[in-house]
Amino acid sequence: MAADKTIVIITSDNDRFTVERKVAEKSLVIKNMLKNLLPVEGEDDSDSDEDDSNNIIEVPTQNVRSAVMKNILEWCEHYKDTDFPEEDQEDDSKKSAPIDPWDKSFLNVDQEMLYEIILAANYLNIKPLLNAGCKIVAEMIRGKSPEDIRKTFNIVNDFTPEEEAAIRRENEWAEDR
Repeated sequence: MAADKTIVIITSDNDRFTVERKVAEKSLVIKNMLKNLLPVEGEDDSDSDEDDSNNIIEVPTQNVRSAVMKNILEWCEHYKDTDFPEEDQEDDSKKSAPIDPWDKSFLNVDQEMLYEIILAANYLNIKPLLNAGCKIVAEMIRGKSPEDIRKTFNIVNDFTPEEEAAIRRENEWAEDR
């Protein structure tokens, strides 16, 4: 049966993570890959007397390091029994909803890891994790001056004082007053 198949995710640095199918399928990329390779869970597999070597499905993820994949899979394991709405069914209230406390705690990592989790969630098409990561970054920006944002994200100011003054004048309408 397809449910008995072992899913092994292989990272860019060749580490292997064995996971349940429902954990792996939190990634729409992996879910679609498995849909093409395996029957849906619960359907009979006509080759049920295969040997054990055929019960392993390996999924390469060339753009994800093992340290990042470990975090991604921890998130997927936590939400394995949660059904998220399809992308086209999302409403705007979800975008402005506060970050789930578990996600906020989970994504309380250094900036480099946070960015890698966001990139991996995008690559693996794990929309809820991607949204949570982006909301964390948005909170890092909210209410800060351009100078504070540059400091937070180590951005070098390459504007001359005259250029910066011109940009401020052009965008006065957007300032909170």
